[in-house]
Amino acid sequence: MGDTLEFSDIYQEHKGSWNDGRLRFSKQTVVYKSSKTGKVDSIPAAELNLAHWRRVCLGHGIKLGTNSGHVYKYDGFRDTDLEKISEFFKTNYKLEVMEKDMCVKGWNWGTTKFSGPLLAFEINDNAAFEVPLSNVSQCATGKNEVTLEFHQNDDTEVSLMEVRFYVPPSQSDERQDPVEAFAENVLSKADVIQATGDAVCVFKELQCLTPRGRYDIRIYPTFLHLHGKTFDYKIPYTTVLRLFLLPHKDQRQMFFVISLDPPIKQGQTRYHFLILLFSKEEELSLTLNMSEEDVERRFEGKLSKNMSGSLYEMVSRVMKSLVNRKITVPGNFQGHSGAQCITCSYKASSGLLYPLERGFIYVHKPPVHLRFEEISCVNFARGTTTTRSFDFEIETKQGNQFTFSSIEREEYGKLFDFVNAKKLNIKNRGFKEGMKGKIDEYSDSDEDQHDAYLERMKAEGKIREEGNDSADSDGESDESFNPGEEDDDIAEEYDSNASASESGSEDGDDSDETKKKKKKEKTVKVVKEKKERKPRKEKKRRPKEVGAPKRPMSAYMLWLNASRERIKSENPGISITEISKKAGEMWRTLSKEDKEEWDIKAVEAKKQYEIAKQEFKDSGGGGGAAATAAAAAESSSPKKETKKAGVKKEEKKRKSAGGDKEKDRTINDSFKSKEFIETSEDSSDSDKKSKSKKKKKKKKESEEEEEAAASTPASSEADSD
Repeated sequence: MGDTLEFSDIYQEHKGSWNDGRLRFSKQTVVYKSSKTGKVDSIPAAELNLAHWRRVCLGHGIKLGTNSGHVYKYDGFRDTDLEKISEFFKTNYKLEVMEKDMCVKGWNWGTTKFSGPLLAFEINDNAAFEVPLSNVSQCATGKNEVTLEFHQNDDTEVSLMEVRFYVPPSQSDERQDPVEAFAENVLSKADVIQATGDAVCVFKELQCLTPRGRYDIRIYPTFLHLHGKTFDYKIPYTTVLRLFLLPHKDQRQMFFVISLDPPIKQGQTRYHFLILLFSKEEELSLTLNMSEEDVERRFEGKLSKNMSGSLYEMVSRVMKSLVNRKITVPGNFQGHSGAQCITCSYKASSGLLYPLERGFIYVHKPPVHLRFEEISCVNFARGTTTTRSFDFEIETKQGNQFTFSSIEREEYGKLFDFVNAKKLNIKNRGFKEGMKGKIDEYSDSDEDQHDAYLERMKAEGKIREEGNDSADSDGESDESFNPGEEDDDIAEEYDSNASASESGSEDGDDSDETKKKKKKEKTVKVVKEKKERKPRKEKKRRPKEVGAPKRPMSAYMLWLNASRERIKSENPGISITEISKKAGEMWRTLSKEDKEEWDIKAVEAKKQYEIAKQEFKDSGGGGGAAATAAAAAESSSPKKETKKAGVKKEEKKRKSAGGDKEKDRTINDSFKSKEFIETSEDSSDSDKKSKSKKKKKKKKESEEEEEAAASTPASSEADSD
């Protein structure tokens, strides 16, 4: 047999819920680590004095007891594991594993025994059930009755909230009431916080981020008391999982984070983390409300009666000594700015992400702590709003996903190296590496390999910088623009014609034809030619043939016409649309035999249609109807066409008469270059003049059109004569 025994998927009951984890037996200790919280229970082998093997709801379980009175229960073993465990305990712990049966009679009377933190209800020396006294929140007594109330667990669908014990009066010992004795035994081990005695020390007006506000923190030997203006919280030290001391990015403040399980409650709100914010410059002199001997005996040199230093150091030292937990600080990670954290956003608020040696923690709203053990993979994703940032996604083994967005692009290299060094599975590494299931397959050489995403982000950054530089250069050319030099402006705007404009300005003996050509070239470049869209060809609908036979109905339509009345009678008040839906459902449920009847009728109807159609064509139908309809449409509007023809002739004459003048006028009026500059007064005057000219022009054109329309019928009559 080896030096250790390891079992996976071992469960530990916690306030009515089962938390899975791993259990390891070694020569020195028994260690259990919860997969949910990461909390570790370490039991020295020399402390073990009890080992019971029992049949429980999750297979088989083992109950371990220590000399200090603590009891640990682990379930989820198989029947075949008993032999290995009993042999290991005999050889290494010198302890025999005893098989103990549970009582399954279902009786509700028996005897109660208080063994350490457990209340055992036994029937005939066999335990029927056991109640952990640490789950008791309140104990009330009555006449021959004791009521136990329990803490509610949010992780369970159903929670045990109350149990009542009837305690019969004792005739042997009249000096002590059995009800009071029962209640005292419960309260001695229960999780009922009673503020008895003085506090060890008090910290006044500390800034708390969650829950928000300023609180006086009173340190008691067994619990922490937060006293605020509106709310009070009492936190037992047994509920503290971890302590974190994190420097702020501004290097002037410190976060002190206390992880809690179960969380503190305020209404429907649950606070899993207690976050305090301190200034590094704030100093404090602290005196403990204990004698020097008691301090030395209780804290074994970790604390002294009189201490002084920074406020955050005093709070962290006191909490570390009372809770007996290590304080977690950031490791070797340093971001682009030299800070040990990364600025990012989670959900709707901005905060700080701290890469730790064994996980990530996000501060502060809402606080998130993710251990490397529960992370399945991470992903570097493109930012949704801009390419100057990226998103860091973490997916846990339970299927939950946490997205930290708006991380600066410069932090990518540092964060990637950190994740790679911790051998986490990176989702988008590329095709060469892929998603590696085993972490051991990662090596340090991955850091030096080419990263496509990093190169792509660098290239995008260069493109954006070049774009900004070009925009700046455009702005400088606009500022140096001189409106007096027209030829230079045109050459700058149109590079293709720059040489032509320069040569034209030098040669002064050009003829009028060359000038006209230049003007035409300029107008072509300035006025953007809009591509004329070809009008869509309207599909000419084939006119209906008068007297033609109707097309045959399908099998479904024949069945629907025959079944419509029956559907209406079976569903009174049904609408037309609902009839069609109902009919479609009924048609789909019909068998093939029923549908064949209507298919035969549809085939017969089609044959009759073909015969009728042929008879209609033979009788002369189908050809002349379309022609007569077209002729009627053409003959219906002869007057309108003559009017349109006359108007078009007049417009052609007018255009041919003053064509060149209108061309010059349109060029001068419509063309203005982008660099054209004018004062506000000139522009307003020119706008008024152009508007008045346009109005006069429209009036003249309307009058000419009316005259042309009136003259066209007379001219047409004269031509006919």
